Amino acid sequence: MTERATFTTALSDQWDALSRLVAGLDENQWRTATALPGWTVFDVIAHIVGIESMLLGEPTPRHEADLSALPHVHNEIGALNEAWVADLRPLSGERLAAKFTEITDRRRKALVAMTDEQWTEPGPTPVGIAPYSRFMQIRLFDCWMHELDIADALGIALDEGGPRAEIAFAELTPTVGRAVVKGAQAPDGSRITVALTGPAARRLHLQVDGRANLVDELDGPATVTVELPSGLFARLRAGRTTAAAHSDEIAVTGDQELGNRLVENLRFTI
Repeated sequence: MTERATFTTALSDQWDALSRLVAGLDENQWRTATALPGWTVFDVIAHIVGIESMLLGEPTPRHEADLSALPHVHNEIGALNEAWVADLRPLSGERLAAKFTEITDRRRKALVAMTDEQWTEPGPTPVGIAPYSRFMQIRLFDCWMHELDIADALGIALDEGGPRAEIAFAELTPTVGRAVVKGAQAPDGSRITVALTGPAARRLHLQVDGRANLVDELDGPATVTVELPSGLFARLRAGRTTAAAHSDEIAVTGDQELGNRLVENLRFTI
């Protein structure tokens, strides 16, 4: 499959997975709090509806209240997200689910109708100016994480592996070196292995020389090895939980202090 086919198929599958996850929820379940401050299950789906509506060219709703003043809003993107959520919040869960289906069906058609030039054209994204294809990779990651948010809130177990997880982990792993240097303050010469177990198992090797570089293999014994489930790694990277809340799932071998600093500073989302 081409990159375009891979991303569009994964997005379509992800939207279907979200639809199945919320199908048949009663109103109390829709209003269940998630790990995202200020947001319920309803609000998470409303957020996705809002972003996909924006990508279809629909204007952001206007509100008289200053949404940027809400305690869980930290920047302009957060305020934009909140504008859509606040606008949709009066709907019932059933009506929101129908709107989600309507919007994502329109998005599928729009993605199919795009030319190759439109797919590669640079434009604004959450990570700056980048090709539209890059934005769709980020959209898949965002929707995949929100599937975990909803499942966790409702106590539903998911299969957290597969093609969609692989695309999501391509967002989670490349910048882990920043957590090693800035967060964990690993000294030069450190060799670090992060061993992920479970459905998205992999081993991340990092060597520190001014910056922490991901390498295929370490050139010597690891200073520290940190082992944890891939799902927990994703949730820590996305700021959904803390290492302290899952200390029994994390094993540190070697430099204990460095390993502990690393797992405490994995968050990279805003």
